[in-house]
Amino acid sequence: MMEDDPDPVLLTRIDPRRNMARFYALSIEPTLFGDFAVCRSWGRIGTAGRRRLDLFRDLAAARACKLELERTKRKRGYRSSAPAR
Repeated sequence: MMEDDPDPVLLTRIDPRRNMARFYALSIEPTLFGDFAVCRSWGRIGTAGRRRLDLFRDLAAARACKLELERTKRKRGYRSSAPAR
């Protein structure tokens, strides 16, 4: 079983002209029942933001979902930022 996602993603979108400072974090975490959860957190930088979990039976499906979500956010102007540890 996987301990933690080896590649968590932290994306930010900052535009001072629009007073925009957003973050979007993605990771894959194991559940207590042997499934995998794609964990999404988003909101304004400096706030706790919101969180959503999507459950998957296998790791391959969870990784595919994570990659698609990351691709979508990058198309909307989000850029990589160092993940918080």
